[in-house]
Amino acid sequence: MAYRNKFFLSFDYNSDVHYYWLMRAWRQDDGTKFNFYNTHDMNMSNNTNLELPIRQVLKNQLLQTKAFVILVGEKTRYLQYVHWEIEEALELHLPIICVNLNGFRHRDPIRCPSIISERLSVHINFDAVVLQHALETWPTRHNNLKQQGYSSPYYYTQNDYVRLGLGPSARDEQIQRRTKEEKGFLKKVPRWRSRLRLHNTEKL
Repeated sequence: MAYRNKFFLSFDYNSDVHYYWLMRAWRQDDGTKFNFYNTHDMNMSNNTNLELPIRQVLKNQLLQTKAFVILVGEKTRYLQYVHWEIEEALELHLPIICVNLNGFRHRDPIRCPSIISERLSVHINFDAVVLQHALETWPTRHNNLKQQGYSSPYYYTQNDYVRLGLGPSARDEQIQRRTKEEKGFLKKVPRWRSRLRLHNTEKL
């Protein structure tokens, strides 16, 4: 098997290609470029007649990669060829890195493709520093977690981001506030239901 020194990048070429070109311009700490495969040079199509040849090329490329990176944009979850790429990555048990283009540092329950929504994968925001960290550490972390039986989505903590020199995310703070409000609302629901049942019983 060839030495795995590249990463596979899956993304919505029509809507998110500018993120791809921005990533191509990024430099790592040692000054080197991020090294990605992608299959868009194959003139990908949603034509199902091309599924078998496309998937064969995908598998050949994925066999030479250390991890599978997907840019999670607004329309990513709807694309057939992205679904094929994810299926092949899962079949090969590749470490998966989900990069949210809307700033989420956690799994985006709306935009994340359903096929990996509940699978073991790390979810990060679109940032060169955290992406480099994920590329360098997630493959080993992924394998260790699998051996321990962990199979759910994984996130870096706020302390992890601080150690990388990244401050708190305004988007994450907004999500945390909303989550606390929703939890508070859910705690009240049983009492409302109890009162409703009592009120209905009195009427009877």
